[in-house]
Amino acid sequence: MLPPPDDEDFALPDQLPLYQKGREIFAVTQKIVALIEDDEEILVSLKDCMLQDAALLTVKVAGAEAGDLYDLRMENATLIRKAARDLLTHCTSLEMFGYQDVHYLRILRELVEDYRLFFLDWVQGFDPWHAVLDPWGLFNPPGA
Repeated sequence: MLPPPDDEDFALPDQLPLYQKGREIFAVTQKIVALIEDDEEILVSLKDCMLQDAALLTVKVAGAEAGDLYDLRMENATLIRKAARDLLTHCTSLEMFGYQDVHYLRILRELVEDYRLFFLDWVQGFDPWHAVLDPWGLFNPPGA
């Protein structure tokens, strides 16, 4: 069993630039999807997917920080990457299905790119020596 993190080593997720950028992405996503009319069935389904993916960008950071284990952090990082990429795909889908306010999608794409750069720094900070071996073998530290 691992000891609990020292209070001085533990950072609240809302203090992390990655988390803060995720909150910004969620707020912008909410504004973008608020422009979708309820009678546009395909766009409404994209709306739900976009909100879910945007929410995962903060929820999974919080989960990774709370777990503080390499394997759990990598698992959450994988889900974050997928959600961010799906969010970008949904932007393209909105354009393809007639979303009128496409100029806002550029803003969201730029925010996701900023998020990606914060993500790279965040993942580099994972401690591979603070892990429980993954019996599935997918999220074990290098060399385990």
